[in-house]
Amino acid sequence: MNPDYNVEFFRKFMLVMNALDNRAARNHVNRMCLAADIPLIESGTAGYLGQVTVIKKGMTECYECQPKPTQKTFPGCTIRNTPSEPIHCIVWAKYLFNQLFGEEDADQEVSPDTADPEAAWNPEETAARATASEKDGDIKRVSTKEWARSTGYDPVKLFNKLFKDDIMYLLTMDKLWKKRKAPAPLDWQQLENSVCSQQETPAAGLKDQKVLGVWGYCQMFQQSVETLRSQLQEKGEGAELVWDKDDPPAMDFVTAAANLRMHIFSMNMKSRFDVKSMAGNIIPAIATTNAVIAGLIVLEGLKILSGELESCRTIFLNKCPNLRKKLLVPCVLDPPSSNCYVCASKPEVTVKLNVHKTTVLCLQDRILKERFGMVAPDVQIEDGKGTILISSEEGETEANNSKFLSDFGIRNGSRLQSDDFLQDYTLLINVLHTEELERDVEFEVVGEAPDKAPPPQSNQEEVNSITNGNKDSAQPSTSSKAAADDDDIMIVDSEEEEVASSSSAAATAGSKRKHPDSETGETSTKRPRTDQSGAAADNDDDDIIALD
Repeated sequence: MNPDYNVEFFRKFMLVMNALDNRAARNHVNRMCLAADIPLIESGTAGYLGQVTVIKKGMTECYECQPKPTQKTFPGCTIRNTPSEPIHCIVWAKYLFNQLFGEEDADQEVSPDTADPEAAWNPEETAARATASEKDGDIKRVSTKEWARSTGYDPVKLFNKLFKDDIMYLLTMDKLWKKRKAPAPLDWQQLENSVCSQQETPAAGLKDQKVLGVWGYCQMFQQSVETLRSQLQEKGEGAELVWDKDDPPAMDFVTAAANLRMHIFSMNMKSRFDVKSMAGNIIPAIATTNAVIAGLIVLEGLKILSGELESCRTIFLNKCPNLRKKLLVPCVLDPPSSNCYVCASKPEVTVKLNVHKTTVLCLQDRILKERFGMVAPDVQIEDGKGTILISSEEGETEANNSKFLSDFGIRNGSRLQSDDFLQDYTLLINVLHTEELERDVEFEVVGEAPDKAPPPQSNQEEVNSITNGNKDSAQPSTSSKAAADDDDIMIVDSEEEEVASSSSAAATAGSKRKHPDSETGETSTKRPRTDQSGAAADNDDDDIIALD
């Protein structure tokens, strides 16, 4: 996304081959290739599954034409007060890493949430019952990083605050625990004394796949805090660390903190391997899958270089052979979507938000950058004056950041024009004012937008999982078309998105004819059949099949 790699840079090439690991990067390269009018070969793998497709401006769907499921998020009060799944504890541990060692974010607070509407408690009446240590734990609501620095990042004091004092503070919120099992605080000294009198049995198996005991994770917590503290000191005053799943001390910290919180809230603890899989949304890479997909990328590239764009295909690599005994299934490329907010002739979206609560900074970071994938947006209000709301030039409009949209006369029906000159991309935004958004929801995109992607169908036979609480048969990342047969797969981003397979048939509305493949003479499709009996009619081009 460096501005050095602008549209002119992309125009130097005859084609671009993508082998990326996150949606933001895929979106960006998709837009750069559209702006430069250069063919893009998009690809992705996830375990045994893979896909290759070709994107050409005005001829095929672009990467953002089809809705894609968004990464699952969780309410702040669930993360901070009432975790019920391991993933909640892992998200909390990643937030904690940033609060202690990284860039602090108010949306990633880890202390008990006293504003939780479910708690409905009276702090004055119950504070007296919190017997947490004011000396070591200090349950006062101060910056987590500020408090940690004041202790010199002492692992034992950190432990007692996070896993004893904060938990005892949570226990004073009586109503939270009337229908839930209450958490059980941990005390470092008690655990240390009990371990001296009773030796833990070493867990069997590979190191990363072992589930340690509570004291084992206490020691991992201590060692990782000491290492991360040293890394901060080496970087100097005001330095920050960035969490990386491949950085051992950072991964150890999240593993230890998440598991200790799981134990406190009566959940089964997880191995380092499982935590890493969920924390990084990792799908294990398989060398042969990558080799097959790399070969298919080259084959599509040869067609483009030979001037045979019309013969390019979307090709799916499946885990198991389909009914025709094939692992590879080619499909005709779909035309551009008229509703796409990226490759349409005049991209336009409607965003539902509260103009009295949405700040200019939220519009810039949450909506334009995160949601619509812009890198450096410039925004002006279509008010007849061309009022500049956001400028990509540093310092020009920073004074606007904390102001609300309504402060600039933006109301229901207002239109904003957002330009990203790096991506050579313009998006018109229609503002739909509402005061009825759900709690923790800042905005909604109306209509055919990725947030409105249909939820993937689940397979009851695949309930065991390691990836972000879902199935381990997750999908690669270049399409969102749902599918329900062996020769059809649903594709989402392999590194970022919550993933789920869709291998059971589902009767749904809508229809589309199958496309005969010009190379094999066989008929194939990306759409699911309504039942297995559809296999009998595979050779009949006139069969109608159901769409998700």
